Order: sequence, then C-alpha cells, then structure tokens
Amino acid sequence: MDPSSPEDLILVERDPSGVAFVTINRPKSLNSLTRPMMVALAGAFRRLDADPSVGAIVISGRGRAFCSGVDLTAAAEVFKGDVKDDAANPVAQMERCRKPIIGAITGFAVTAGFEIALACDVLVAGRDAKFVDTHTRFGIFPSWGLSQKLSRIIGPNRAREVSLTGMALTAEMAEKWGLVNHVVNNDEVLKKAKEVAGAILRNNRDMVLRYKSVLNDGFKLDLAHALALEKERAHSYYDGMTKEQFEMMKKFISGRSSKPSSKM
Repeated sequence: MDPSSPEDLILVERDPSGVAFVTINRPKSLNSLTRPMMVALAGAFRRLDADPSVGAIVISGRGRAFCSGVDLTAAAEVFKGDVKDDAANPVAQMERCRKPIIGAITGFAVTAGFEIALACDVLVAGRDAKFVDTHTRFGIFPSWGLSQKLSRIIGPNRAREVSLTGMALTAEMAEKWGLVNHVVNNDEVLKKAKEVAGAILRNNRDMVLRYKSVLNDGFKLDLAHALALEKERAHSYYDGMTKEQFEMMKKFISGRSSKPSSKM
C-alpha cells in the first residue's frame, strides 16, 4: 500500500474563478482507493459544499486511470462494517453536495471509480475512457449505487449486460447511451470540464443550487409527483422574494440579454 498521507493522495485546489479541482493522486496504483483515501475524498466534498467561494467542482484522476476502484489488498478494512458509514463514503457526500460536480474521466473508471463517475452531474470523457463494473467478477456486492443508477441512465437491458458480463463501456458508447455528456481528446478533458464549470458559474449561483436540487430530487419520483415538487418549490421561492430581489432579477436578466451569447 502507498505510504503517502491521504492529503497527498486526494488533492484539492481552488481556482479564483470559483471552480474547485479534486484530484485522485495515486497514479502508480491506477488511483485505487484505500479507506483513508475514501475518508479524505468524502471530507473534501463535504468541505467544498460548505465553502461559499466554490460554485462548481471538477473531479479527475492523475495518470492513466480516473479510478480503478477499491484497493483490494485492503478489502476487509474497506468493506467489513463500513458499508453504512456515510462519513467515509465519497459517493454519499457527492450526492449530498449542492454544488454541480463535473467528472473529468480519462482511462479506466472501474467499479468504485464507475460509481464515483455516476455521482457526478456532468461527465466529460477522454477518447480512451472506459467504464467497467467488476462487482460480479470479484464477488463484491455493490453498495455505492451502481446497481440502481446505471439502469436509470442507459436502460435496464444495457445495464444488465455491462454489469453481469463485466464488459468495458467505451467513451463513444457511453456518450451514445447517454451516460457521458462530452467526448474529447485525452489532453482536452480538463479544459472541457473547466469550460462546463465556467458556463455554470456565469449563471445565478443560488438558482444553480436550487435547480440541481429539484432536478435530482424530482428524478427519484414519478412525473406527477416531480411536477408537484417543482410547483411547490417555485411557489416557496417566489413567495419568499422581496421587492428588491425582484428588481435584482430584472437587472440581471437585462444585463445578460444585452451581452452577445457565447458557445461552450
């Protein structure tokens, strides 16, 4: 196992623009996760969510892989008794994070790495990216959501094939099936992810958080209840606005409409 401290293996950088960069930094082990790394990664998202200077987060892996999953040399430490420990669960903390998360995926995203990718709001993949579910291959029961999330994104039959055969889902196929938003050259992945984050940050930050929340919460419901949720939150939002806030909204809209639109 890597003797480096978790702080060296999970790097966090904050850009003055409001974008935070989280990097899984264990390239010699293809960014496989030890339990201390999981705790550090979960803590990083918890702190970034609470940081008002951060408006969007980009997560990537250093080297040839995004994340090759859990370090199986420490499997007992990782799995036994810790499945319900949300403090050590980066996926749980990513799901609770109000800030938009952009996954910058190069190389392999395997099992736990695949689940971390699924916890992102937007995925940018390099042309060599591959998503692989090895739960059935190694006899590991999924606990970070892969068995439920993937089928809701790419469809149940495709998800069954991916998970039950352990096939590698290429970036091209992942884009075609609706899992990945953008496929670019490997050396352009971080640049594209930062462009997406920048486009998000140009919008009203409070509404970005509210919109992400209603999208994600509504997705868990049937359409009728999701529409009711949207209406309920809209009424609550507008009822709580002051005259000054409405004036600020008008100024923001008029200021945006007077500027030429820019493409991502």
